[in-house]
Amino acid sequence: MAEIQIRFRDGATLQRTLETRRITLGRSAGNDLHFPGDKTLSREHLALEPEQGAWWACDLGSRNGTRLNGRALDGRARLGAGDVIEAGELTIYFLDTPAVEERTVVFTAPKSVSQAVEASEQLRLDEAIGDSTRIEKAFLLSSTEAATARLQTLFEAGRELAGRRPLDELFPLILRLAARAAGAERGVVMTLEGGELVTRAAMGADFRISTAVRDRVMGGRESLLIHDVASDEGLKASATLIMQRVRTLLAAPLQTDEKVIGLVYLDSIAGRPFTAEDLTLLTVLANIAAIRIEHARLIELEQAERVIQAELRQAAEIQRGLLPKSDPALAGFEIAGQSEPCRTVNGDYFDYLPMPGQRLAVVVGDVAGKGISAALLAAAIQARLHTISEEEMPVEQMVARLNRGMNRNMPGGRFVTMVVAVLDGERGSIRYTNAGHNRPLLVRASGATEELSEGGLLLGILPNAEYVGADIRMESGDVLVFFSDGVTEAANEADEDFGEARLMEVVREHQDRPAAAIGAAIRDAVTRHLDGQPSLDDVTVVVVKRG
Repeated sequence: MAEIQIRFRDGATLQRTLETRRITLGRSAGNDLHFPGDKTLSREHLALEPEQGAWWACDLGSRNGTRLNGRALDGRARLGAGDVIEAGELTIYFLDTPAVEERTVVFTAPKSVSQAVEASEQLRLDEAIGDSTRIEKAFLLSSTEAATARLQTLFEAGRELAGRRPLDELFPLILRLAARAAGAERGVVMTLEGGELVTRAAMGADFRISTAVRDRVMGGRESLLIHDVASDEGLKASATLIMQRVRTLLAAPLQTDEKVIGLVYLDSIAGRPFTAEDLTLLTVLANIAAIRIEHARLIELEQAERVIQAELRQAAEIQRGLLPKSDPALAGFEIAGQSEPCRTVNGDYFDYLPMPGQRLAVVVGDVAGKGISAALLAAAIQARLHTISEEEMPVEQMVARLNRGMNRNMPGGRFVTMVVAVLDGERGSIRYTNAGHNRPLLVRASGATEELSEGGLLLGILPNAEYVGADIRMESGDVLVFFSDGVTEAANEADEDFGEARLMEVVREHQDRPAAAIGAAIRDAVTRHLDGQPSLDDVTVVVVKRG
């Protein structure tokens, strides 16, 4: 099955299965694949054409030309697995790998195989590389034709594996190089994925590999050679190999300096028996391949990380647009708020909602969890709360209605804490309800303190939960601080929380200053307490001061 993978300049990719018809690529919308944003592409730039079981690339007279495997594509060229096409800002990888059957490889454990493995020829990577006699025999002292073929294989492996192929293209390439080097008719490349060996490329089907071979290769980090299965005392009774008419087999670990990441298995039915020189070559080749696989994995992880970071930056920008752009003005009150995410995006939420009359609702919430999912939920809550606030109702009824709506589509395991306080500019009074959030701290001008604790359950747990409202009155000089648990639970290297006592001390120390200065002092105190330790939670502070 032929496919193409298109890689964009920013690292994103697009996969497309090639059907049995010609497809075109260019800037114009009339193409099968069109990319209007790439100004370096021609309107009709490139065609991929099927013909007699093969695929061909054809440049359509493009202005900036097309490159195939680093060379200018002049007219039309046949494509092979792993070919790289460059058109405009696009890099296109041609993938043509045989479909792998679901159970290509079965591991068996006949009693006789362990004995055979013990008696087989074995080789460790350090022996293959460090034994000059073995290297000379494999590459220098054998026949001129054989030595030339083996050296050519290594040169080709170095050239091919040094390219910029995507990870999925490397596996069939590795198998092709290994099979050609040993003269194998069948083979399979497997890698460890989540602790399980997964088939990544195969020539042939229904492989029966003994568990003893697998364990020696993977656990012992050894390459194995069985010269002649039929004459081997340990293996000739192995029905799984005899039924497949396997004559000779090789297996080598895909091994980096630090770990084994998979294996290469080769066998032959009608070909010549494998030799010790084949074993040496396969061991060295498998090591080169393993290093390249790990390198490709790191590149793909880095590219994926760049895409994720770009998406997070966009999400953070959108989220900042949802938070208040400035602090509100309300007669008799000073109000200042700020939220700082511990990651790129924020699970904390604060907002100001204008209410009828000289009133303003201050909302501070915290969505369980971090990252994009928490930010999306916070945005949904904000939209719903804005709608509810347009109706005239007590604050406790607003929160109860918000809770009922959230319960209809709240993801499992999620919940939200929130405190909502409606400030009345004419009376200097506040009516609030607290849905499981950190209790806001009220510091009176006299130095006395109170906590706003009336309310009910956190949001998203019980659809019919009821909430209690309460009234307080603020006098001149009183300071009310709303905060998230990222403030009081900020822990230093000694695992000591910042705590409410320190918060109260900071507010008292700066009580005669404006609301914005008090908020800044709280955030600075939290930073000093962390003393270089990363904040593990979002930090949100809203300060309300009575003038």
